[in-house]
Amino acid sequence: MKSHRTAKGTVLIVDDNPTHLIVLSDYLTADGFDILCAQDGESAIQRAEQEHPDIILLDILMPGLDGFEICRLLKDQSVTREIPVIFMTALTEMNDKLNAFKAGGVDYITKPLQLPEVLVRINVHLTLKRQQQHIQRQNAQLKQLNHDKDRFFSIIAHDLRGSLNSLRDLTRITAENFEIYSLPKLKEMIRMQFQTTDNLSKLLENLLIWARVQQGMIEYQPQKLDLENVITWNIQLAMLRAKQKQIPLTTTIAKKTHIVHADFNMLDTIVRNLISNALKFTHSGGSIVVAATADERNVTMSVADTGIGIPSEDLPKLFRIDFKYKHLGTEHEPGTGLGLILCKEFVEKNGGNIWVESTEGKGSTFYVSFPKA
Repeated sequence: MKSHRTAKGTVLIVDDNPTHLIVLSDYLTADGFDILCAQDGESAIQRAEQEHPDIILLDILMPGLDGFEICRLLKDQSVTREIPVIFMTALTEMNDKLNAFKAGGVDYITKPLQLPEVLVRINVHLTLKRQQQHIQRQNAQLKQLNHDKDRFFSIIAHDLRGSLNSLRDLTRITAENFEIYSLPKLKEMIRMQFQTTDNLSKLLENLLIWARVQQGMIEYQPQKLDLENVITWNIQLAMLRAKQKQIPLTTTIAKKTHIVHADFNMLDTIVRNLISNALKFTHSGGSIVVAATADERNVTMSVADTGIGIPSEDLPKLFRIDFKYKHLGTEHEPGTGLGLILCKEFVEKNGGNIWVESTEGKGSTFYVSFPKA
């Protein structure tokens, strides 16, 4: 197989007349095409299978296999089926032209050949082929995206149903036993109901934000922002939960400029989700450190915890919509992974990168980098 292809493409010329081969080869080579030649049907098929040309110029009248039969054989094989075939012949009868198209040809040029016309037809069919390939790739991507979204919504529906069923059962049990439960037991049941509704609220909030992103309903408004201020604000919001779990939540921010070019609401959501996840998966007595550093090009934030960590085989699944990574928090807090998917969407929207390093049983560190303003 050829290791090099020009921008123009590769043309396989099949003609038993050496003069025709030379004239066409020289003309098309001068225009920037790579040229392959064959003088009979068997060598033409072999070259097409091995070299995968972008287009084939095929003479009809040849000894042995004629052009019609060669074309039919090419169209019967998956590796050569999609290669456009332009017939070249002195035959001018309508029936010959119809046979050419029935055999699978895309065009028909009569001899004597007008070289500029040959060139124009080659370029037209190569353009059509590339446009068709582009459409096929887009269709495949859309099909995969729809499949991933269907699977994702199935997962979310399952989680919503589970949370709602838990809330229903908790309220039913509380109502049925209200008269006999002690005050501490009632407080515990109410606390469990609050935790369930709080988790459900967070899930719905992330889901609605994600849905708005997919529909293009969230306006992207980048501006110069101080990442340190956004971190400090979210640390304050998370401090109550950190104290409840007895987890020191600290920051280590280098004394450098941390001005980034990003959308405030998206940046705020990213920081909030990463800190929330760290709290969820860190045991009481553990620790969380939120850090920020800067170099000449980027500002990088990290959220490091001493939590349960993530198995190495699950790391590639964290930011993918078509995989389900679900793990209860250290106090049985539920999670769907939607927050990380949302983080990835927002980070990439702002021209940044997100990645994770983790050791199961020892903790995780999530990194986010943004272009420096």
